[in-house]
Formats: sequence, structure tokens, C-alpha cells
Amino acid sequence: MSWIESYSFGRIVIDGVVYSEDIVLLGREVRRGWWRKEGHRVTEEDLESVVEYGPELLIIGTGSGGLMTVPEELAGILDIELEFHPTRRAVERYNQELERGKRLAGAFHLTC
Repeated sequence: MSWIESYSFGRIVIDGVVYSEDIVLLGREVRRGWWRKEGHRVTEEDLESVVEYGPELLIIGTGSGGLMTVPEELAGILDIELEFHPTRRAVERYNQELERGKRLAGAFHLTC
């Protein structure tokens, strides 16, 4: 069974717990209430807890329709390998990489 069990618009189920707000994942730790300074655009400032955690890979879920933007230069600024996908695909990738044992972080926008 996958750690992130399911995702649908505005709702994600992780390890049996339902979340209806944007979240940050640090390995298997869930941090609720991920807010971005510029709303639907991710900035370095929005990912301070991720940088402190020091993952090998950061996977960002850009929303149901992929409307949240992630600047191309963000990976270089953070010095972290970065992937971003619409949230459904980002969830799949997170589960895959978690299974592989990679030191992983995620940031998931659940709507849009």
C-alpha cells in the first residue's frame, strides 16, 4: 500500500489521515497549511522548511490542473533536484521515490 493513499481535488489521504489544505512533506512527516507568498507561484521563501530538511529530491504538486507555477531557476537557487507535476502525478512520483528510499520532500497544492 502506498503511503499517500489517494488524491482528489482539494483532498489528499496520507497514512489514513485526510488533509484538505496544501501540505509540505518531509520524508514521512506532514506539515499542514502550506501557504505561498505569491499565491500560485512558488518562491524560495515558500520552501524554507524543505531547504532546512535537506532532501535529495523535491517533488512539487502544482494543483489538479497544474495551474501553480514553479520558476525554472528555482532548482538552481535551492540547490536541490526538483520535479514538478500536476498534483495527481506528483503524488505517484512521491510514492515511487519514497519506496526507493530517497531522502525526499514534497509540496502539494491540492486545488486549481
